[in-house]
Parts: sequence; structure tokens; C-alpha cells
Amino acid sequence: MKNKKILITGGLGFIGSNLVERCLKLGANVTIYDNLDTNSGGNLFNIESFKDNINLVIGDICNFEHLIQVVLNQDIIINCAASTSHPYSMKEPWANLDVNSRGVVNILEAIRRVNRDVRLIHLGTTTQLGKLQYQPADELHPEFPTDMYSANKVVAEKYIMLYSRAYDLNATVIRLPNVYGPRAAIHNHEFTFNNYFVGLALQNKSITVYKPGGQMRNALYVEDAVKAVLIAAESCELASETFFVVSDDHYSVKEIAEQTCIILGGDVVMIDWPSSRKAIEIGDAIISNQKFKKATGWYPAYSFEKGLMLTRDYYSTCLDHYLNC
Repeated sequence: MKNKKILITGGLGFIGSNLVERCLKLGANVTIYDNLDTNSGGNLFNIESFKDNINLVIGDICNFEHLIQVVLNQDIIINCAASTSHPYSMKEPWANLDVNSRGVVNILEAIRRVNRDVRLIHLGTTTQLGKLQYQPADELHPEFPTDMYSANKVVAEKYIMLYSRAYDLNATVIRLPNVYGPRAAIHNHEFTFNNYFVGLALQNKSITVYKPGGQMRNALYVEDAVKAVLIAAESCELASETFFVVSDDHYSVKEIAEQTCIILGGDVVMIDWPSSRKAIEIGDAIISNQKFKKATGWYPAYSFEKGLMLTRDYYSTCLDHYLNC
């Protein structure tokens, strides 16, 4: 990564900003491209400790004419830009379509036109699968998304594979689960549920879980996700492939809430399901990481408990910057 020119779209967000920090430590020249959309979780405080060492461009991946200028001359592009709220995607489907599908086509077209040698890593999601047909699910599992966010991430991935093969672009998709850790958007239930749990627990508030809370989920500490993305970014042998990058362990939503409270504070309250959420619930999400492990040797290094402790330590000195967004 030393002296590489790396463009991170959505670099003010949770995973993006953690990638920025790691790339800087590895000696890369990093450009962040972000529009601080409130529905995407961007936060300027995420880069406070290293803001003088990056090139920050305020821009929108939906603006092709602007985007193409920053794609030029980059060595690696990591696309973390997305409208990430599942509920918001159902309320504003056109907005979600623009960012999560059309915006990705803009990135691909910019690459095709001005920088075909660049390495592209795109972040997908395990929710693309919808309700599982078999467990553990792998990369060959059919996709039946249950909300607009997941559906548009499916479409974006297909565009990336299409462009990669049709135009010989060097692109890989990394599908991530419920990633948690420092710099996450913990202030709003519209974002990843386990990070919202963290925000509540840090305020010593109650975490509500829909009864009986037994649906299984995969929680991956952000440093493990960052490590996987950068491994993929440095390996051209993974081009035109999709990989699940998930933890080895799965926990029920109730277990995630209980463990969060044990380490961070608060308590768990069980409530009935609201109809709006039940309609898009996918049940258990048990995913295999074997394909990526075999291809790269990557493995998740952080236990759920260790990750929560590190998360607690991070927010202990800056909580107000994440609750008052």
C-alpha cells in the first residue's frame, strides 16, 4: 500500500473511515469522496485524528461529471458509499436506487472511460440473500432480498460482475454482515441494529428486542472487515469474484443485546414485533466464510467480547460526537 493512490468513496462513514486510517498507516495516499448524506452515517469526527493527512473531496457518486475527475489516476478504489438504512430504503426507494445502483454504475463507467487499470473493491451485504434456503449459506446461494436496500445491493453487484467480465475490469465484491466497532453510527435505529444497541448501552438505556429474539446473526468487528478488504485490494487473483467476509461465530439477536449490556451497560427489554419490521425480517442469517478463507488465508481475529471492549474504549472519550449527529 505504500505510496499507492487510494480513493475511498463513503470514507467519512463507519467502515470507510476505518479503512482510511489503516491505509494511512500503511503509507498510502488517500482521497475520501463523500457527500455526508444523513441517511448514510457519515461523520466528520471520524477523521478528526488524521484529517490533515488525507485529501477530502465533498462529492456525490450520483454526480458522474464530478466523480470521474477523482477516479482518474487512482491505483485502488474502495466503494463504501451507500444509503445504508433498510427502513429508509422502503420509505424512499428512488433515493436508495440512485445511490446504491445508479451510483455504482457511475463508478464503473468512470473506471471504464478513464482508469481501466484501477483495482476496485465494492462492499456488498449478507442481506442480499433474503431468507435462507440452506445453511450455512455460501456465494452460490440464490438471492431473494426483502427490502429495497438489499435488492439494490444485489443489482449493484451484478453490474460490477458484468463490467468486470465484459470490460476486463479488476473488480471484487466483499459481502459483509453486521459489522460493529469504533466510528459506527450508533445514534439511530435506522442503521445497523447492533451498533444502535451499542449507542443505547453506552447511555445505560434499555435495548428492546423483538420476542423471542432467537434469529441468528453474524457480527464482525470492524478491524477484521478492514483487514479482509485490504487483502482483497492487494490481490488481483480475486478479480471478478464475490466473497462473504463474516465472523466464524453466530449469535441470536437476544444474545447480541445481552452481551452488549454486560460489557457496555443498560438492560434488555423484550417487546412484540411491529408489523412494519416483521414484513422484512429474514429469519436466521448463518453464512459461511470458507471461500474467502481458502482464497486468502484471512481469518477473523477478534471475538465478539473483545470487539465490544475495544468499542467501549473508543467511545469512552468521544461519545457526544456520535450521539449528537
